[in-house]
Amino acid sequence: MNSYTAHIDTFASDNLPPKAWRAKEIFNLDSLQFPEKLNCAEILLDEKITAGHGDKIALRSDLSNWTYQVLYEKANQIAHVLIEDFDLVPGNRVLLRAANNLMLAASWLAVVKAGGIAVTTMPLLRARDLQPVINKAEVKLALCDTRLQDELNEAQQLCPGLEKICFFDGSKSDDANTELESLMSGKPTEFDTVQTAAEDIVLIAFTSGTTGQPKGTMHNHRDVMAVCICVCDDLIKPVENDVFIGSPPMAFTFGLGMQLLFPLYTGASSALLEAAPPAKLIAGIEQFGASICSTSPTAYRAMLADIDNYNISSLIKPVSAGEHLPQGVFEQWQTATGNNIIDGLGATELLHIFVGANRSEVPDGATGKALAGYECCVLNEDNSPVPPGQQGRLAVIGPSSCKYLADERQRKYVIDGWNVPGDICHMDEDGYVYYKGRADDMIISSGYNISGPEVEAALLTHKAVLECAVVGAKDVERGTIVKAFVVLESSQTADSQTVSLLQKHVKESIAPYKYPRAIEFVDALPKTQTGKIQRHKLRD
Repeated sequence: MNSYTAHIDTFASDNLPPKAWRAKEIFNLDSLQFPEKLNCAEILLDEKITAGHGDKIALRSDLSNWTYQVLYEKANQIAHVLIEDFDLVPGNRVLLRAANNLMLAASWLAVVKAGGIAVTTMPLLRARDLQPVINKAEVKLALCDTRLQDELNEAQQLCPGLEKICFFDGSKSDDANTELESLMSGKPTEFDTVQTAAEDIVLIAFTSGTTGQPKGTMHNHRDVMAVCICVCDDLIKPVENDVFIGSPPMAFTFGLGMQLLFPLYTGASSALLEAAPPAKLIAGIEQFGASICSTSPTAYRAMLADIDNYNISSLIKPVSAGEHLPQGVFEQWQTATGNNIIDGLGATELLHIFVGANRSEVPDGATGKALAGYECCVLNEDNSPVPPGQQGRLAVIGPSSCKYLADERQRKYVIDGWNVPGDICHMDEDGYVYYKGRADDMIISSGYNISGPEVEAALLTHKAVLECAVVGAKDVERGTIVKAFVVLESSQTADSQTVSLLQKHVKESIAPYKYPRAIEFVDALPKTQTGKIQRHKLRD
């Protein structure tokens, strides 16, 4: 850390990984030379007001359109509430719980303006999922949409450190009478944004580990601005009249970037959908005249079925990330729309996309090249770079890097100064990256990272299950699905009713999207002589 910090609460800096465990960072572009003091919200929002963009629409939704001025004022009022009513000091963590809506966007910016650290959580998480997040980040305050209060209230009973939950009504744009809106009324619409250091942590994004224990990935203000510069300037290249839309929740850094950071950085606008299955996403593209869309390959494939029923001529820059974009989906979308999907490979640990390109510009099968600001190589089992064409683990360095919150797994993610996300790839002589798969047990399904062991743990709490193993299985519609191999107790019947029973049990135990879409009953699981389940045999 630099000598200067605005954080009075030093929890984040105290729990950064030791310097010896961190990746090398490079700042090889003039635009990546940042000052010592930097608050990303000031650049993303305050400077837009100073530049005269106040009357331009920043956020669109079914409820209302908010101009940059309205968003600025709402964020400032919430920042006053955080400091004056809840005694927030710079460096405190604030849990945010809501679908993608106007109040979530304003709350995220307010936390950042006040010098806090945003810990945004997915709406689908249950109390059991929230507990380790709250405890690990030592969260004392939460801002939560009233529609998600039940799970958070239950989590509070499990987390004595969570002292206060302040509710807002994200289903209304005005005249809500919940606590946050009541406290905001009468607060000044101006706020002196805290002058944080560029290296002060601004967000902690939690991602599931292969053990099911969530990892807190910490990012600072400089990281936020770096990905805005690298992804926008080199890959997406948005302009002020663009309208962004997408399906990823802002709790995913992919969604945070595409739905909030990048539109504000550009001076464009974002159309926020609280839920965006393919049918609603394609309707939203038509409704809001969206020109940039972010979602998973499976969603693009699903939207093709309805594409003749909507006018999506406004969409010129579809962006795919979250999982590998199959060549077939790219070609089908290109044929149907005339537009090329922009493919991206990224990681929560690096905050956003670091490899990408418009697929029309790269050889068939390639994902793209390292974005300007990043460098990539491929490592073999000895952690040595391999020549072009040889397969191994992709390694990345750039202006953003992995910084796990007090986690030994940092030592596995960073190898000899390189971030190693766990992607198996090869590179050609021109630097194009060809994605082959995942090196660990993480299942990526429809853009969601799902821990197989976590699903196994949920299944094993049902009395019908003797043993189980969970892997990713190829699927025509979703690319990959969660599949469980289950050994039943002797008294149980292996039939469709039992499948439904176990699926329902998992949905009620952990976040519903993690449930196994396929269950196969087996007499025994393949194991080594030491008793370790051989999941690779199940995948095969």
